Amino acid sequence: MKKLLYLISFILFFQHSVLAEQTIFSEKNKFGIKDEQQNIIADAKYNKIIRLGEKGYIVQKKSRFGIMDLCGNIVVPIKYRHAERVLGKYVKLGNYGDYGLYDETGFAVLPPVYDSIDLLFGGMLLTYDNYKYGVSDFNGKMLLDNIFEDIYMPKPNVMRLEYKGQWYEIEKVSSATLTLPNDYKTIAQNSEFKVTNLVVNTGVASGYSVLTFTDYLIKLISSISPAHEQTIDQLMLSQGAETVNIFIKLTWLPMYPVNFARNYYRNVRNPYNGPLSDVRYRLKSKLK
Repeated sequence: MKKLLYLISFILFFQHSVLAEQTIFSEKNKFGIKDEQQNIIADAKYNKIIRLGEKGYIVQKKSRFGIMDLCGNIVVPIKYRHAERVLGKYVKLGNYGDYGLYDETGFAVLPPVYDSIDLLFGGMLLTYDNYKYGVSDFNGKMLLDNIFEDIYMPKPNVMRLEYKGQWYEIEKVSSATLTLPNDYKTIAQNSEFKVTNLVVNTGVASGYSVLTFTDYLIKLISSISPAHEQTIDQLMLSQGAETVNIFIKLTWLPMYPVNFARNYYRNVRNPYNGPLSDVRYRLKSKLK
């Protein structure tokens, strides 16, 4: 047993030492990696090389990203347009509708099937797939399935969820940070959590009983700002998580119209949380 522990400790120490001894070098405006003896581990053929934890690198070729290990092997194919490092040792990679979360070894913590993945309080991740939200932990365990129309956290220990047009609030009363149990179906029976069915006054905009042209126009216009923000975020990520590049370089400008149109279309046709979702729920309730 002791021998096994020594072996594991040696491997971990060796990996840390290898990464510490490796250096990123530049040649003809491209980047590669050398070891302590200046032996080339990875040829200088990458537009960018970004350290990922202690066991790997995010690498970029042209406009695509992937992951490389300490030996110069590509462990996640260089095929993704967007790369965002998360907490230093994870990276979110994706194109459109195939975002996944990978650790520093290239292991897919979350498979590349999501429309978006975002960080939440309490070491949790907000996943978005087919217009529905869910919550996962950093081990890839789904704490809340992707069945909710909306999820957000106004406080570190409070989560609000919309399910079939109804809002619910989960509060962890025994802690300042919310940590969901593995089986979310038992939350209501757990004394550590307070579950409330919220009656939310969503304002005049949700009270239309008849969808007029003016109503329709106002709600369509209201989708412009979210679509713009999503487009800018995507174009920033396509620059390799260096947000300043989007303002310095003008290469993003030709991509803006297509990306904006795609995001605007997705927002408008969202059946659960789009600009016309309140109207749909209102009309459905009238028809029942």
